[in-house]
Amino acid sequence: MRRRRTGAAGGRPGPLYRAWRRLAAYALIRQARDLELMHRALGFATLALVTLAPLLIVVAAADPLRRGGFASWLADGMGLPQRSAEVLTDIFSPPPKVVGSTSVLGGITLALFGVALGGSVQNGYERIWGLPPGAWHRVWRQAVWLVALTAYLYQEVLTRGLPGGVRIALSTTTGTAFLWWGQHFLLGGQVTWRRLLPGALSTMAGLVGLRAFSHYVFTPLIVTNAISYGAVGIVLVVESWLIGVGFVFHGGALFGHWLVHHHGPARKHGHRWVRVR
Repeated sequence: MRRRRTGAAGGRPGPLYRAWRRLAAYALIRQARDLELMHRALGFATLALVTLAPLLIVVAAADPLRRGGFASWLADGMGLPQRSAEVLTDIFSPPPKVVGSTSVLGGITLALFGVALGGSVQNGYERIWGLPPGAWHRVWRQAVWLVALTAYLYQEVLTRGLPGGVRIALSTTTGTAFLWWGQHFLLGGQVTWRRLLPGALSTMAGLVGLRAFSHYVFTPLIVTNAISYGAVGIVLVVESWLIGVGFVFHGGALFGHWLVHHHGPARKHGHRWVRVR
């Protein structure tokens, strides 16, 4: 005979067990395991470094405003101070060399490979929401998303000179808007805006936390790794940060999906929760 888990008093479940059931935390853990969250984060980091980074280097090199090149973009995203940013600058090619060595065909090829990152993110969103994979002819959505991502990163660099409070508010607003729009656009409008908002907010909160973590952890690592291992050590630090970005990108969307399905508007019928559409 199967024994039922009970609490200490009266044969009823304990308060911790009831809280665990009410929170539905196991459902979130199970969904993260089914999504293979860490593997997706590793794939995101690899694609970002191999396909997106070269494209952004070319875009930053062709920047007519000369905002410091790709190293500046990366240092700003990681929240690095001046000394660590200078170490990054030594690794990536200076703008004139990049522009002079890149042909039109090479730029188009970089853009096509960069679309693969959008495809990876789109597939992750589809898995999270249980939607079938998009048709191959929807690749244009991934291309548009890539352009929007580049524009968002460029806007982040342009606003570096603003006062701290103003820039935080602007970055948070534009970042949330991009993440919210990105989910809806890559999913082809199959999920409503209201249901996607928690995922956008969760992802933005995770990126803010990652930036703070990067400032205090990756800043000293870049300097020490540059001394100990040279360029390879710096690339490893950047790759580790990109893994964190990939984890937040997919984990934030997954957390938003979990909030909607387990703590969103619903009404209870017996022991089942029925979603209000």
